[in-house]
Amino acid sequence: NSPNRIMRLILSILVLISTSLSAQILQPVKWSYKAEQTTPGEATLILKATIEKGWHLYSQNIADGGPIKTSFTFNPSADYELVGKVTEGKAIEFYDKNFEMNLAYFANEATFKQKVKLKSNKAIKIAGGVEFMVCDDEKCLPPEFIEFAIEIKGAKAEVKEAAVADTPGVTPPTPLVT
Repeated sequence: NSPNRIMRLILSILVLISTSLSAQILQPVKWSYKAEQTTPGEATLILKATIEKGWHLYSQNIADGGPIKTSFTFNPSADYELVGKVTEGKAIEFYDKNFEMNLAYFANEATFKQKVKLKSNKAIKIAGGVEFMVCDDEKCLPPEFIEFAIEIKGAKAEVKEAAVADTPGVTPPTPLVT
């Protein structure tokens, strides 16, 4: 596992150098969130990444030892229960010679979905966060963690789409720690 650690350290140093040399902060991914109530007691959270041309967002389904994969966390609540795992659309798969492994990523946009069972009749807010990493042909940006909150009508509410919430703000990139 030592070569992987060395690769991650080199990647971290390159990311820090390229980030510090850049006068502007790059934010090639914009997230939006919404909920679709499929039945009165169930909803699907839809987390969509819009990715600038030339950049790619890594899938949540890649092996350890490579770049930071996209991952989601949901704050526990008695008002809802997660049903299954977060699903994603079809990713582009390729062999990356830098990481010496198969990787999967998204270009232009990526849609992730999480089903939830609603346990409350009142309107609720499902909060959590997404950690992700993006690269272009020349560089990778440090992993980012962005928090989100999605409002959903209660379990007995009429079935209709909840309001879309855009990213409230983007947290500054944090250095990759190995």
